Order: sequence, then C-alpha cells, then structure tokens
Amino acid sequence: MIQVTKPFIPDREKLDKYLDGIFERTWLTNNGPLVQELTQRLEDYLDVENLLLVANGTLALQVAYKALGVETEAVTTPFTFAATPGSMKWQGITPRFADIDPNTLNLYPAQAEKTITENTQALVPVHVYGNACDDDSLQEIASRHNLRLIYDASHAFGVQYKDESLLNCGDASTLSFHATKLFHTVEGGAIVFKNKDELERARSMINFGQSPDTPNDIASVGINAKMSELHAAMGLAMLDSVDEIISQRKALVQEYHRCLEAHVEFPQRWGSENGAYMPVLLASKEQTDAVDTHLQQAGIRGRRYFSPALHESKAYDNGDECPVASDIAGRILCLPIYPGLTTSHVRWVSDHVCQAL
Repeated sequence: MIQVTKPFIPDREKLDKYLDGIFERTWLTNNGPLVQELTQRLEDYLDVENLLLVANGTLALQVAYKALGVETEAVTTPFTFAATPGSMKWQGITPRFADIDPNTLNLYPAQAEKTITENTQALVPVHVYGNACDDDSLQEIASRHNLRLIYDASHAFGVQYKDESLLNCGDASTLSFHATKLFHTVEGGAIVFKNKDELERARSMINFGQSPDTPNDIASVGINAKMSELHAAMGLAMLDSVDEIISQRKALVQEYHRCLEAHVEFPQRWGSENGAYMPVLLASKEQTDAVDTHLQQAGIRGRRYFSPALHESKAYDNGDECPVASDIAGRILCLPIYPGLTTSHVRWVSDHVCQAL
C-alpha cells in the first residue's frame, strides 16, 4: 500500500547524539538547551525572529489567540483541518466562515471582509497546502477594521513570499510540527510573532503564567504548552536533512504536474513550492469518488483534504454559506507524497488516476 504520507525518520546516529546529551544532563523539559538550540536554528533557517516552540500546532493557535487578546469572534476558512476552528471554540472564540478563492483555495479577502461583524477581533487565514494567502489584501482589511491577523501556517514551512519568509506576515504565524508534516518533532509546533512583547507574553503563558525571571511570580493565567527536550532532539536531527526533504518533495510535485497537467486541475500557486501536499482537483464529486475508489483498489491511499468543508460538518455548522468551499471539498484529492517515494511511483500513481478518469 502506498500511503498518502509517511513520516520522515532522521539518521539514527545524528538523533542518538542529541539523545545522549539529554541522558547526560537529565534535563528533559522546561526550556532545556536543545529547545534553545532548535529555536535559534529555526529562526536562522526560516529567516524569522520571535519564534516560540510549543507542544503542538493546535496549542500554537490557542496561545497566539490568547497572547494577542482575541476572545470573542474570528473569521476563518472552512477549507482547513478541524484544528483551526477547533482551537477557537476551545478558547471560547466563535469561528465565522468566509468563502475561499476558487483558484488558490485560500480565504478570499473580499468574502472575509463581508463576514466581519461588530464582534470580530481577528482574521485567521490558512496557507492551505503551503500556498500563500493574499497577505496584502488581508492586512489592509485587518488594519481597516482594527483586527488581529493570525496565520495558520501549519503547511507553510520554508515557503518564501515576495522574497521573504511567508511566516513574517501578520501579527503572528503558527506552525505544526506533527509527524505528518515535512518538518516534524513527532509532536510540536511554533509561533512566530511580529512583536517581541507578544513573544514574551506568550513565553510566560506556556509555562503556567510564570515570569521567566521570577518563577514564583505568576504574572498571568497560563497553561503548560512547552516543548520537551526529546521532541527538540527529533527536530534538530530533522533540520539537518530538511533541505534534502524539501528538494525531494518538490521533484515529486514537478513529476505529478508533468504526468497529470492534461487531465486534472492544480491550485494556483502563490509563493514558493515546498512540496507539503499534492492536491488535484477533478471535474466533479462523482469523478473524485471514482478516482479515489480506483486508487484504493490498486493499493494507493489518497486523502480528501479537506472534505467535507467544515461549515457543513456537525461540529461547526453555524449557518455560514460558502458555496465555493463546498464545491472544492467535493472535488479535491491529495495524492501520495513523501521522502522515499520515487518518480517511478509518481508515474504509476498518475497512470492509475488517468485510468479512472
């Protein structure tokens, strides 16, 4: 069976060097030396400042909302993973869904602005599949309505937009380092803040609200969202190979495009390619169902990221209408992509897609 994704496992000798240091120091968590090293190396690699490592990507969103004072309502996309609106509802924030751009599949700025109410405090767009949102338009809307702009950049590791890191957009950008991501720490995440003051506020929040300088001083209500040394070790070992990982993934994307460009649609790309996902759009829901079934019978596991669109799901159906997202969710299929998959595999998968059309 060819899975839709497969976690990358770093070189064992490299990982063991980091793990040996943990065993020698017996320092397992609480901002240990590996967390500090990974923070600095990621800031250098991603060309960002004010990066905070956390325990997972969902907590990254929750902490970002709290640090930026978002408490009532936020406008987001229904074409995303459940963690995006779920992190809001868990914080008592009402998610409002606005429709997506049919070309990029990202939050459509004009629709987002129409969805804003007097209770809205933030826009939370998602760089879907690592595809850059229209930051200029979204930033203009956020400024005009005095809203926070928080990007769910879970898919956007290493993406460049207008010659700089996409993670520098907005008041904050959050990352997921889950095992299925192209860069992972098994479980983990990060927040990149625009302002250092907000970084320091969040740093206290993820450590039970304790002040970094005076731990007995509980400066604010907090939570435990720290990354452990063991997870940081995996991240450091991964980071040594991440250029090769991205290069392999980009080569697979190029081969898929070569094989399938006459048969399927691809989302319009904004920003650089990182090979995080391999989405294709079919002509109809019925055709997508048929292709998906054919692939499974051939031992190929695709995935309907993201179907159904969340505004139609039981947990998040609030009456918002997003017809473009509904249509796209019925026609989307993500094909297998991961390091270790070869261009021969891609051609074989592509042949089966074409056979099913």
